[in-house]
Amino acid sequence: MDINPSNAMKHFKTISKHKLLVMEHCFKAGIYWQGITHDLSKFSPEEFIISCKLYQGTRSPNEAEREEKGYSTAWMHHKGRNKHHFEYWTDYNPSTKMLEPVKMPLIYVIEMFCDRVAASKVYMGENYTDSSPLEYFERGRPRRLIHPDTSRLLEKLLVMLSEKGEEHTFSYIRRLLKEAVTH
Repeated sequence: MDINPSNAMKHFKTISKHKLLVMEHCFKAGIYWQGITHDLSKFSPEEFIISCKLYQGTRSPNEAEREEKGYSTAWMHHKGRNKHHFEYWTDYNPSTKMLEPVKMPLIYVIEMFCDRVAASKVYMGENYTDSSPLEYFERGRPRRLIHPDTSRLLEKLLVMLSEKGEEHTFSYIRRLLKEAVTH
């Protein structure tokens, strides 16, 4: 399957728009390095080429790759290099010998929050509301392998966004990060 140049440009624009929006949110949260380095692997050949080939504009190319192959090589590459994805934070428990979720460090939970808000804004466009990221989170709940503490914190932030808006939520996040540094 060849790369359609038009789709390559559209995919580049989509991921660039998303990255810039995440960076804006990370800056509001006070996590500047995460904002600058967020999702750089999307520009790697392992992710970019297949995503251009399968670009549709209405959903992640990873979904199309899963339908085609039964799995997504781009997603596996991505989640293995980006600590803001809860899927990165799984490991074998030495006691149970089972793959289990690990509690995420606060800074990556905050980046994950910023990522989810930005993704909702990019993919939903003018239909986005501050409740959209929470609704997406709730739809995925039955399938999610995430540490309970990580899930609770992310949900708390998404509910706060839904009920009190961005300004309040980012102010809370900055206080939360400041408290974490002083303890």
